[in-house]
Amino acid sequence: MTEDVTVTESKKSPTWVAALLFFGAVAALVVGLLWAFPDQTEEAAGDEATTTTAQSVDVVAPSFVPGDEPIADAAEVILPSVVFVQTSAGLGSGVIYDSVGLIVTAAHVVEGSDTVRIRFADGEQVSGTVVGVATEVDIAVIRVERDGLEEATFSTEKPRVGQMAIAVGSPWGLESTVTAGIISAVDQTNCSFETCSSMVQTDAAINPGNSGGALVDRYGQVVGINVSIFTDSGANDGVGFAVPADIVVAYANSIITGEPLETAFLGVRGENVNTEGQAGSVVTEVTAGSAAELAGIQLDDVVIALDGVPILGFDDLIAQVRAHRPGETIEMLIIRNGEEITVDVTLGVRTEDVG
Repeated sequence: MTEDVTVTESKKSPTWVAALLFFGAVAALVVGLLWAFPDQTEEAAGDEATTTTAQSVDVVAPSFVPGDEPIADAAEVILPSVVFVQTSAGLGSGVIYDSVGLIVTAAHVVEGSDTVRIRFADGEQVSGTVVGVATEVDIAVIRVERDGLEEATFSTEKPRVGQMAIAVGSPWGLESTVTAGIISAVDQTNCSFETCSSMVQTDAAINPGNSGGALVDRYGQVVGINVSIFTDSGANDGVGFAVPADIVVAYANSIITGEPLETAFLGVRGENVNTEGQAGSVVTEVTAGSAAELAGIQLDDVVIALDGVPILGFDDLIAQVRAHRPGETIEMLIIRNGEEITVDVTLGVRTEDVG
């Protein structure tokens, strides 16, 4: 494969069960007899008999304080910022990006449409115009003529594997639907679109219509925009993907300002390591004048990590480069002639038009 890396149980037997039930019944009978005939019990005990006084037990009803329902709390925060998106070809979801009428969604939701219909959480419906799309990361921006909108907060921190994740959107057209799960993986390679991308994976239920909606943390902050699922059934199989919030923000800002979509460029071709030993991506070609050449990357170098993220194959390398911005310096861990070395690479830029 060659591609150019760009922003490219123990069970008890029935006998034991029966025995446990039998002895339980006997114990209950003895207790019942002692309760029914207390005088006989005291007489049998003779002079040693004593009486006991039952202690009173205060039963306290459970109390609830803010934070006992983190999913509900998060939903309360984000729901006003999630919208229903309808086009001539289908439906999806969106997230209010700016209070003056800007909404982010998935590019495939608005594909082929210049105008869409937006319905807000309060029920108001308005027309919207597609400002632009970034198809490689499946992000688009819509503008509506309405201000005073409740914009969402996009998290600046990378989510942790295992933390709570809440998906909000309109699956199958069912608006303002909330599902919950966890962050299943970060830096997960997904090659569903034009090229491979690094995404957040979740088991929160995502179905058709969720695309463009929010994936949020326990505070209601957006950690990603839901864009796809992996499924054999056609519906949720517990493997959903979201574009990370930092990538959403970077591309949405470029679209809004009308700037070219600049994507990072490394400048190598490669393939998966198919021999015994460390998995990675072996470099088969280095583009002249590219960031890779300038950093001294050589043929047959095996890339095994990029900024601490393991590279298990060439798709991973593509995805991790895409997760960075032009001009950023990344640390590549490579194997050269059997020795691990670290190479710092300042990524170049590939410019594409805002579509």
